[in-house]
Amino acid sequence: MIATVNADQIIFAMSADNPPALTVEDGAVVRFETCDCFTNQITSSGQVPDGVDWNRINPATGPVFVRGAESGDTLAVYIRKIELARQAVLATLPGLGVAGARLQCGRVDIVPVYDNHALLFDHVRIPLNPMIGVIGTAPLGEAISCGIPDVHGGNMDSKIIAEKTCLYLPVNVPGALLALGDLHAAMGDGEVGVSGLEIRGTVEVRVRVIKGRPYPLPLVLTENMLYTLASHADLNLAAEQATLMMHDYLLAHSSLDANQAIALQSIAGQLEIGQVVDPNKTCRFGLPHDTLRQLNAMPLLPD
Repeated sequence: MIATVNADQIIFAMSADNPPALTVEDGAVVRFETCDCFTNQITSSGQVPDGVDWNRINPATGPVFVRGAESGDTLAVYIRKIELARQAVLATLPGLGVAGARLQCGRVDIVPVYDNHALLFDHVRIPLNPMIGVIGTAPLGEAISCGIPDVHGGNMDSKIIAEKTCLYLPVNVPGALLALGDLHAAMGDGEVGVSGLEIRGTVEVRVRVIKGRPYPLPLVLTENMLYTLASHADLNLAAEQATLMMHDYLLAHSSLDANQAIALQSIAGQLEIGQVVDPNKTCRFGLPHDTLRQLNAMPLLPD
């Protein structure tokens, strides 16, 4: 039987003070039922409805306490399955996103989702890319809003955090206190309009504790690439940090020296933008599996 955390068990900030919604063993499979990023408050297209509680944005389901996870460890979260509802919410709002100053009013659209596509504006078909926008562990120190990405994870809004992906997160407090939410049926790099296709759904993950902290974190292993992720208020610094995190990874897990490592990154790596609309912007740096295998530098993939 798979342990389940229901969609009414949500938090709006990641914190060591959050009581666990569920306690599981190391290696357990957990199902998270999630609200959309508006906590399911928007149900019809048109103008942004009155009465939306903007303090209830970006809820995360959880947290889950993982037995055996201790401060200083790494939590590997393998995303086995993402199941989506049949409709999503798409929002554009004045003052938000890259073009926010050009928008005279807010608008929301209810977008049908079917046949692995979303139908925008009644006639534009967009292929789905189910992903998790918010996922993280409790940070050290003060609580951090689920809308803010940082070294603990959080609202990284990176489209690579999808099915058949392993996300490595820091354990800062006993049990890790993993929470996730803010699913997107699809989202482009940058999330420049401040909204993806925001959708309710269910996520099934397996959690594994890796003792110690052998990798720069957060780290994402997709089917073809390994990525380091960094978030900062300055997009340039986020890009620099993600690049240097991969440089650190190569120095620690291969025989390359500093010159060789950055040279390899320069010719084989991919520096990409996750999102540019949160208080901290998120960038990632990726290297292909094939390159890492030649260096005997692939990370541990939990069973």
